Amino acid sequence: MSTEKQLYTVSIYTENNIGLLNRISAIFQRRHINIESLNTSPSEIDGVSKFTIVVFMTEENIKKIIGQIEKQVEVIKAYYHDEDDTIYQISGLFKIKSELLFEERQIQNIIKESNARIVTVNKEFFVLEKSGRKEEIVKLHSQLSPFGIMQFTRSGRIAVTKDEMKISSLLKSFNN
Repeated sequence: MSTEKQLYTVSIYTENNIGLLNRISAIFQRRHINIESLNTSPSEIDGVSKFTIVVFMTEENIKKIIGQIEKQVEVIKAYYHDEDDTIYQISGLFKIKSELLFEERQIQNIIKESNARIVTVNKEFFVLEKSGRKEEIVKLHSQLSPFGIMQFTRSGRIAVTKDEMKISSLLKSFNN
């Protein structure tokens, strides 16, 4: 078991109940563990939510946290993955003055090279969306900053596992 801290992605499947977010985050808070990102969303099964939480900690501590979550919160399944077990993305939205899109050839090149996508354009601004690894979003932000970013927001991590975790069959049995 590794005693080095590393990033772990925690997946928690629960029924849609009020107050679960508070109870889950309190488990991390009591152990003085900072949550790097947290995302909640419906899962592939109606009535089941998925929490995706990213934390920086040791393997020993992540195992303890998962045990506490399973004891203290009504979960269908909670498990963790290291960086090699997950495929993940974050999204960034950039709001930039519209005139730059048409007047600055360099902006057009940055958009093309980064595989970003223009979401909307009007007279005042355009919104650019980029999904990828955190490093890709940070790089795009640094490339666009000299032109003036009007607004910027970045999501937390969303993730799926590379290997089947048998969660699909568990969720299907829950749905029946």
